[in-house]
Amino acid sequence: MSAGRESVHVGRGGWLFLTGGTNRVLERYRGGLRHWLLLRGWVRLIRARARRADSLGIRCLHVIVPEKLSVYDDKTDGLRYAPARASTRRLARYLARHPAYLDLLAPLRAARNGPVPLYLRTDTHWTAQGCLLAYREIMRALGAIPPADIGTRPGTVSDQLMDLGEKLPERPRERVERFMLQRDAKRVETGAYLAAYEAQGRDREVHVGAHVIYRNEAPTADPRRLVLFGDSCAHFDPFLLTGLLAESFHEVHFVWSSSLDWAYIERVRPDILLFELAERFLARTPSDDYDVAVAGQRGTGGRLARIQKEGLDEKRPTPELQ
Repeated sequence: MSAGRESVHVGRGGWLFLTGGTNRVLERYRGGLRHWLLLRGWVRLIRARARRADSLGIRCLHVIVPEKLSVYDDKTDGLRYAPARASTRRLARYLARHPAYLDLLAPLRAARNGPVPLYLRTDTHWTAQGCLLAYREIMRALGAIPPADIGTRPGTVSDQLMDLGEKLPERPRERVERFMLQRDAKRVETGAYLAAYEAQGRDREVHVGAHVIYRNEAPTADPRRLVLFGDSCAHFDPFLLTGLLAESFHEVHFVWSSSLDWAYIERVRPDILLFELAERFLARTPSDDYDVAVAGQRGTGGRLARIQKEGLDEKRPTPELQ
């Protein structure tokens, strides 16, 4: 069944799936000429990014985090859609053996029946264990060795109302595990936009525009510098993919954006350029005209300047990419 303004489908065992919303999730499974043209645009973009990065001596890698619908179709209980047409499945085929694309769908599906869920039952995001699996795949692709204890770091477990659960009248809650990853890495820089919200305890409202830098001086850290453009599956706080990478590499820059800032990349000159995006956000092809320096103001009528002058208002920042 489907319920809620954002079209939440209730599957087996209380598993919830986002099927609608602004990104029209189910349309990613319908095929047709429009979908083919969209994915062709992504293939061309990924190849062009890889060529430009290679010209700068930078290793470029793209990962798309599959929708829960793409991984756990066995739990959807009668939802009419075609998981075989998932964008992640088709991109993996179009970009097979291309060094700039890493397929996460196959390993996640292979492990979906394991003892620990890879996605949250009442949320769109992966669990700590799902993220850890993807991280290990990324590290393997980059020729990097994870810290020996990374999968056994302490964590917290709490009972929470998650984003899909809160859309239902029953408001089901879920026990959520979070890794306490941060040990060697320290955040050494925070963008002004995020800093303004953190100063008032409202960092959970920040999405696109967040920018942080972590540095890891541990002698066991991979000496390379990595720049990550990503979304909430990576996050600026060190409890998901960004945190795992920060504990693994000497320096990690995280920028919350689907569009790249090539001027920033050329200035930082990372060894690795990593791009992470949730599958539903493939609905739009980015223009790669992002500017990290003015990210807090772009499209907001000078929002950062107003924050610095007047303080925060009570409206949430526009979540262009959550």
